[in-house]
Amino acid sequence: MAVLLEEIVQSVEMWLSLLRRQKVEQYVDPNLDPVLLVPGIAGSIMKAVDSGNGKEERVWVRILGADYKCRSKLWSRFDPSTGKTVSLDPNSTIVVPEDRFGLYAIDLLDPDLIIGRDCVYYYHDMIVEMIKWGFQEGKTLFGFGYDFRQSNRLPETLERLAAKLELVYNASGGKKINIISHSMGGLLVKCFMSLHSDIFEKYVKNWIAIAAPFQGAPGYVTSTFLNGMSFVEGWEQNFFISKWSMHQLLIECPSIYELMGCLDFHWQHIPVLEIWREKQDSDGNSHLILESYSPEESIEIFKEALSSNTVNFDGERIPLPFNLDILKWANETREVLCSAKVPSQVKFYNIYGTNLETPHSVCYGSEETPVTDLQELPFYQPSYVCVDGDGTVPTESAKADGLDAEARIGIPGEHRGILCDHHVFRILKHWLKADSDPYYNPVNDYVILPTAFEMESRKEKGLQVTSLKEEWEIISEDQVKQDHMADTKPMVKSISVSQVGDNNSSRAEACATVIVHPQNEGKQHVELNAVSVSVDA
Repeated sequence: MAVLLEEIVQSVEMWLSLLRRQKVEQYVDPNLDPVLLVPGIAGSIMKAVDSGNGKEERVWVRILGADYKCRSKLWSRFDPSTGKTVSLDPNSTIVVPEDRFGLYAIDLLDPDLIIGRDCVYYYHDMIVEMIKWGFQEGKTLFGFGYDFRQSNRLPETLERLAAKLELVYNASGGKKINIISHSMGGLLVKCFMSLHSDIFEKYVKNWIAIAAPFQGAPGYVTSTFLNGMSFVEGWEQNFFISKWSMHQLLIECPSIYELMGCLDFHWQHIPVLEIWREKQDSDGNSHLILESYSPEESIEIFKEALSSNTVNFDGERIPLPFNLDILKWANETREVLCSAKVPSQVKFYNIYGTNLETPHSVCYGSEETPVTDLQELPFYQPSYVCVDGDGTVPTESAKADGLDAEARIGIPGEHRGILCDHHVFRILKHWLKADSDPYYNPVNDYVILPTAFEMESRKEKGLQVTSLKEEWEIISEDQVKQDHMADTKPMVKSISVSQVGDNNSSRAEACATVIVHPQNEGKQHVELNAVSVSVDA
């Protein structure tokens, strides 16, 4: 019985300790400048508001009932007179919630999801990390969600961003703001900087762009126009929006057209659309031809392939061809982006993803199954010619910001996963002045990351013996050619030191071995093993 009582007491004590831990106030650093997080495409929770009764329901993101809500609430048509895409449902208005000072909408995109939550994390890990550094929601940490269907230069969105900047500036006591954007959010910020440079310079101190498609994401967008896209991978995809429903949504979204590969950019390899076709000559003989189309020539293919594309909404058959009005609008957006300049009082930084196969050119059909009808292209699975990037945005595009940058740093990582990468956190902590690590250099060896530390001290036959093991991982842009890796061996160096005290009263000796392993994929592992022995006279 006594044992059981003891277990109960221990359980209660543990419970009380947890309660006490929860009540501990979070660390707040009053010296930090405010941060505004701006997400990319599909990175904001959106709700549909019924104009009749004012009822709200989340339509993006949701796992259960997602496809139906997408078709009934998010499908839209572009209005060329305003540049805005408007929901087909006339009784619904799409809004972005402002809870938690805008952070709720960009944190966990489906708060109802219990299992597999990481698939709908957006800025979640970064928010958690920044709060540990001393940032405080509503004082120095804010979010800006927006309707990602719209153009990145839609006046309505830019007016909201201007108001948000003023709000953050005032809430932080008149401190200038650090903007951290991800993906297409970088194009939104760049449009704002171009069109409202005076407001941008008044309120913004630093702008850090992460994985921004400054020159577009050509392979990603080409297949989106013809096949749609999926924002969720794995088993959750079975409950999410189908690629076809996403295709019908995005074909009327200016934001997608603004992500097309830039026509004026000098690509190292021009992104092309390739199609295996079977054609007959004048004698009636069939020949296989691999046709190749430049980004500009691909427009005619999109027009033909989507010429009969329609949706059925509320019993009405609505045509949704490739939209030339949106294309015209997007080309004008590109002119706005090209004219942007960083104001003299603002510092700009660029973080981009590397080391992943990233779609660049797209091919449909094959020698065995050539395309016979362009209108059947949406039913073909594309294959890709890939380049280096983050899996979505080519490194070449993300680096080409066209701005005066304080630093541009490449990090091995996936397009959305880079937002929870510890290397990125280390860089941000340094640039936001939330870290004073004297060993950290984000440009040259952009992270020296401690990965292990062990120390043991013991007495042995009158001697004080201390052993230490420490390991680091050095991440560098200067990558060793893979061809030479097989011939490279770890470098081993030994160090010995001794110390004699005053009047030979005490002695100490230490020896250490440092092992520097060969660089692999931009990473280099360093080990230190040391032992010290001291003896008192």
